[in-house]
Amino acid sequence: MSSNTSVMSAPFAGSTAAAGERFEARIVAAPRPANRAVAAEMARLIAPGLGVDPAKGDDGDTVDPRVALAAGAGGGAPFLARLLRREADWVADPGPSGPWAAAPDATLEGLRQACADAVRDERSDAEAMAGLRAARRRAALFIALADLGGVWRLDQVAAALTRFAEAALQAALARLLRAEAAAGAIPGLDPERSGVFALAMGKMGACELNYSSDIDIILLFDPARLPPASRAAAQERFPRLARGLTRLLAQIDADGYVARVDLRLRPDPGSTAPVLSTESALRYYQTHGRAWERAAHVKARPAAGDLAAGDAYLAELEPFIWRRRVDFAAMEDAGEMLAKIRAHAGSDAAFAGRDLKLDPGGVREIEFLAQTYQLIHGGREEALRAPGTRQALAALAEAGRMEPDTARALDGAYEALRNLEHRIQMIEDQQTHRVPRDGDGLARLAGLSGQSPDAAGAAALERAFEGVFRTVRAAASPRFDQAGEDAPGAAARDEMEALRSGVACFSDAERALAVARPWFEGDVRALRHPRARARLRRLAPELLARLGAADDPQAALTHFDRFLRSLPDGVRVLSLLEADAAALRLVVEICAAAPRLAQELARRAQLLDAALDKDFFDAPPALAEWRAQIDALLSAQSDEERMLDAARRWGAEQRFQISAGLVQGRISTAEAMRDYTDVAEAAIGALWAEVAARHAARHGPAPGAGATVLALGRMGSREMTAGSDVDLIVVYDAAPDAVSTGARPLPAPQYYARLTQALTRALSAPTAEGALYEVDMRLRPSGRAGPLATSLSAFARYQQEEAWTWEHMALTRARAVAGAPDVGEAALAAAVTAMGRARNTPPQIFADAAAMRAKFDAANPKVLDDPWAFKATRGGLIDLEYIAQTGLLAAGVVETGLAPPEGFAVMRAAGALEPAEADSLTDAYRLMASLLTLTRMAVDGAFRPETAGRALAGLISENCEIADLATLESRLREIQAMVRATLVARLGPV
Repeated sequence: MSSNTSVMSAPFAGSTAAAGERFEARIVAAPRPANRAVAAEMARLIAPGLGVDPAKGDDGDTVDPRVALAAGAGGGAPFLARLLRREADWVADPGPSGPWAAAPDATLEGLRQACADAVRDERSDAEAMAGLRAARRRAALFIALADLGGVWRLDQVAAALTRFAEAALQAALARLLRAEAAAGAIPGLDPERSGVFALAMGKMGACELNYSSDIDIILLFDPARLPPASRAAAQERFPRLARGLTRLLAQIDADGYVARVDLRLRPDPGSTAPVLSTESALRYYQTHGRAWERAAHVKARPAAGDLAAGDAYLAELEPFIWRRRVDFAAMEDAGEMLAKIRAHAGSDAAFAGRDLKLDPGGVREIEFLAQTYQLIHGGREEALRAPGTRQALAALAEAGRMEPDTARALDGAYEALRNLEHRIQMIEDQQTHRVPRDGDGLARLAGLSGQSPDAAGAAALERAFEGVFRTVRAAASPRFDQAGEDAPGAAARDEMEALRSGVACFSDAERALAVARPWFEGDVRALRHPRARARLRRLAPELLARLGAADDPQAALTHFDRFLRSLPDGVRVLSLLEADAAALRLVVEICAAAPRLAQELARRAQLLDAALDKDFFDAPPALAEWRAQIDALLSAQSDEERMLDAARRWGAEQRFQISAGLVQGRISTAEAMRDYTDVAEAAIGALWAEVAARHAARHGPAPGAGATVLALGRMGSREMTAGSDVDLIVVYDAAPDAVSTGARPLPAPQYYARLTQALTRALSAPTAEGALYEVDMRLRPSGRAGPLATSLSAFARYQQEEAWTWEHMALTRARAVAGAPDVGEAALAAAVTAMGRARNTPPQIFADAAAMRAKFDAANPKVLDDPWAFKATRGGLIDLEYIAQTGLLAAGVVETGLAPPEGFAVMRAAGALEPAEADSLTDAYRLMASLLTLTRMAVDGAFRPETAGRALAGLISENCEIADLATLESRLREIQAMVRATLVARLGPV
């Protein structure tokens, strides 16, 4: 048997899986009975009712598949034989409503309905218990026959077991709630909307119940769904539900039982009530929740009671289960849990006595592996949150998080192991996963599995499963064994030896060792936890080799050391770097070339999670896609604080992706400026929509035609850098006496002023995730003295009659980025009209600009002769902006939303610039804008070539297509002299 082989009963000669609906038409196999006398008894018991000669039904070779299936089942499993004896009349019913002639799903639904019928209010507790147990007997028998006969495959069998258990749980809980409501101790209790629900956990939550599984549930109630006056009584009375539920379902009597109920997965079961309030549970998980509790909730779902309350509770709990941050330490947690399980269960190498669930190569390793990868990536990839193990394996393969061959092999192994578990449990209805040790038990298991029911069949079964165990161990061991090898008590490797071998690639190994040695001496906060040091020990050889291969190894190592020392916790980041080679390569490249970005990454290590997204290393998307992403993200948040945090995380992740693309040379500086701007525009548009909707909910719809958000500065011209703020103006179109129509109406000026304040707060207010952007609104009419939001008529009048030259210069970059499109078009049209009809003549424009530039120079004398002060130096970017903006105004060919190179092109077309002059100015601007973009991303403060590492110098040289920084400095001085001369020629002395 390969790892893809499912355990199956012996097939009938020439049989195929029938497509017919009737159970009997779909039988394709039957077990081989270990006890032929019991098999003959089973045949004699049911054959007459089915119209079959009992003499032909005493073994697995009978011509009637129904009798062969029942005889093989009873002859192999004493528990099934007892069920067949007790339910003989039902099993022998050949009619259309009997188990053989009806469709299997219809029979199952009938058994589920029998649970609801059993607990009708007019029935006594004894009658209800008897009815539930009768339904369970038939369900256990029916599902076993469907399994052994090949009528249902594993997933259908597990789902049928779960659906029946769920029906019994629903019926029992509903009966108890109706009784509680009738008693009147909880005034106003509605049994249908009680707030009480059972959360199915584990295999029940995933619809994967074993044949004899316990049902793991957590009982909870939401006090907010009860009348306030009833909540204290509910807190006192609801624990009775757990006792009643256990009695109805789990108490064993002459009729058997329905399901063993396990309530121990609730928070702190030793000291909490068996029915907890949702408030208590949420508080516990948010403050004390452990790794295994996160894993347990991967499969959680509301299964009985007030399902709406259960859905709401799980939505609240989602951030605990599915962490947005990628958590590779979850693999280590799982490895430690698995090591404890193995230590408790033992590691029996023999097939006889082996625990199929807990021993090495068993079901638990497959479940842990799938769940762990889900916990690692599921916070960011919702497609991975499938509750079922097999669905999870398929989703992981589809998402590229697990090799498809590995996922297929594990799926086949899981199917084989679970099928064998079912047969083990059928023998005596015991919740066991252990292969029988005795010869009789092994023979029974072999026969139920389609082998000969003897020692030879048992040996064949053992040989088949050797491959299954190997498959699981081959997939799980490299992950879990490594994860657990450095758990407390495990021997540590020689740390100094790891470092010495790692720094051997450095030209000055002793100097490198001096930087790295404190990592293991307790001096680095992020490495104080043994797990962090264990991760670093394993990571050190590859990490140091990559750092040593950098253009400037010592500088790269120094910056990585600073990165490491800035981390609040090293376990998670080092786990990620160990698990993902692309992330490790990226961090090394950032440390080598961009120390500012490295420090930002240390402060916000969760940014590394973005590097694990499948599209992280692709070209950034278009603005429309970014806008769709953040719109969907913000609309899913339950309150304003979460919305703002989500916006900040999203913005930081996108900016990090752009910066990483710059560092790795995957995107150009021109593309980066556009992309930084598109991120800002998407964020502002989405936040404007959110704050406008909240504002309208309080004060009514926006009066008039609405408002527009105009961007100026580098955002307006789509030239933002990694650290740019945003220059904004809000213009609205409404009559002066317009008033909103909401519950708290406001006059239009006040309405839009408060809305502008709300946008500013949404962008710049610090939250737990920091601020999104600094907002500068000083370019609005009258600056700080003017209103936060300006009416369209006032905006047009101000620009026509009062605006200064520098304000018209700024408007050449204006662009509408959010709000009402019609108002945006009208505001920009008003700006163009005003600039085209400027009150000042070209000489006045040039004189005003010269005076402004002279004031700036006087205030910033230290940068004027520094060629590396790309923006403010003489002949730098500001001078180029002045040339473009004053030239456009003077020529009367004004457009908005223009970067200087675009302005030069417009001026050239209008004859205001000679072609060669336009080309020279454009080249100068692009070179210095590229340098500004790179250095703002890479370093804090002013760029100094003498302190730039070789990696950054190489990145700059490559982007600027210049051999080295010395050559670049000469080129900058030459260009800046040309630009300054051009400015003076146009404006006059500055």
